Amino acid sequence: MTQGFSHLRRTLDLPWCPNPVTGSAAVFLWGPRQTGKTTLLRQAFPGAHTYDLLDTSLCADLSVTPRLLREQVLGSRPPVVVVDEVQKIPALLEEVHWLLEHAATRFVLCGSSARKLRRSAHHLLGGRAIEHRMLPLTTAELPDLDLARYLNHGGLPIHYLADDPGPRLRAYVNAYIREEIIDESATRNVPAFTRFLQVVGLTHGQQLNYANISRETGVSPSTVRAYYRILDDTLLGFTLEPWRRAGRRRLVETAKYYLFDVGVARALRPEMPPAVAGSDLFGWAFEHFLINEVRACLAYTRRERMLTYWRTHSGFEVDLIVGDMDVALAFKSGREVRDADLRGLRALAEDQRPRRSLVVARVEERRRTGDGIEIVPWREFCGELWGGGVV
Repeated sequence: MTQGFSHLRRTLDLPWCPNPVTGSAAVFLWGPRQTGKTTLLRQAFPGAHTYDLLDTSLCADLSVTPRLLREQVLGSRPPVVVVDEVQKIPALLEEVHWLLEHAATRFVLCGSSARKLRRSAHHLLGGRAIEHRMLPLTTAELPDLDLARYLNHGGLPIHYLADDPGPRLRAYVNAYIREEIIDESATRNVPAFTRFLQVVGLTHGQQLNYANISRETGVSPSTVRAYYRILDDTLLGFTLEPWRRAGRRRLVETAKYYLFDVGVARALRPEMPPAVAGSDLFGWAFEHFLINEVRACLAYTRRERMLTYWRTHSGFEVDLIVGDMDVALAFKSGREVRDADLRGLRALAEDQRPRRSLVVARVEERRRTGDGIEIVPWREFCGELWGGGVV
């Protein structure tokens, strides 16, 4: 593919947190590396005064003398200031905090990890900034999304557009270990953390078992828990909690863990096998893609909805529950949906009575069963999701 990022251009409507006295405002824009934060901000704020902390000379100057930011902003009074990779110099937040109280400049603070900032700066500007997330590309940005391509390449723009994403995906994982783990001193045992990432690649989307992962990586279960917190802090993954309000059936109460991008998840597997239609890997990737799609829609539309999954000890399972049993979703990667594929939703209906039950699959036509389960083509589901018709 030869299209550039402009072909995938996103829209940006940042929610500002205004200061009623000065009129200034601030927003944090968080997102994993290469989601396109910098490109998007250049498009959205072409006249902004930008501090790119990947510039080693600038980063060194501001690290030694953070007040330079305050002095330069007061000297030029720019309407908008963008600080890119702000996590590299936590001390800059003190200067931004002061400027929010004494100047009319708006600030966009952009980064791939809040870990270092939260340790060094209390409450991230003390509630004076709204936090916004940027995630991999969605079907709202790629209306003609090539499903097989997405499940193998992932949703990071540079990977999705690449003819061969393999080298870029491997480089992404290596850069993550180098820049987020080694450079930021997130852990001293880098070999163990590297082994942990490989295990995460094999087990993501499954129920967490700290004891098993501990044996595989050679570190204690408490260290494994700390490693998962590093993934959270560096935005590489998220926890999907189980539905815990039991009815007549005994429920599994173990969380699952998902990585933020389906391509990066594949890159963490040994030999990076392709996700081929009909394979288990394709089915897992299809489920992962759609869970991420729902999560992104809720984040971008700023709708607060609890996301969980439902599973019984006898093996009945529903992949995603939105809200308080508002919508129950099962994801099936096949081109046909059989009666056996509806067992989980039917068991849930007997136990919890969700308001709406859907199977999202690669079927050609939409249909509805006699007991009210909707079977929906995946592309049609995504269109309804972003149109506000699902959640």
